[in-house]
Amino acid sequence: MEWVHLLRWAHIIGACVLLGTGAGIAFFMVMAQRVKDARVIAHVAGTVVIADWLFTAAAVVLQPITGALLAMEIGWRMSEGWIVLSLALYVLVGLLWLPVVWIQHRLRDLARAAAATSEELPAEYHRLYRIWFISGFPAFAGVLAILWLMVARPAGLFG
Repeated sequence: MEWVHLLRWAHIIGACVLLGTGAGIAFFMVMAQRVKDARVIAHVAGTVVIADWLFTAAAVVLQPITGALLAMEIGWRMSEGWIVLSLALYVLVGLLWLPVVWIQHRLRDLARAAAATSEELPAEYHRLYRIWFISGFPAFAGVLAILWLMVARPAGLFG
């Protein structure tokens, strides 16, 4: 397998992991929330935290590396409009993701504490869950936009 094909494959796999893990985490957290059982939420949130660190964080680190190496290998300029916009969206999505990771840890901890004492989930849990939920929409849209830019590579962006 040629180097460029390996880079392209790795970059596509990374994009799939980012999209798939993000969608999966969102789905399972929302489904657990609907049950309203602190024990279920604590278990699912614990799994979500592990998945985010194991899969999402690894892909977040590798995507710009494989993307830069791929661009250099193919001969794309990093100043091309679609690459600049992709990178800007990547930073924006990352800025949304970092607080979400902290929130997921906090949701897990709050649910574990409620489950351990057989109490209701506290108000802080519900407030943080709403922030987590709302943050997902622009982040997911950003990832979809990046994937579209990666596939379409539209010419003429920004001049």
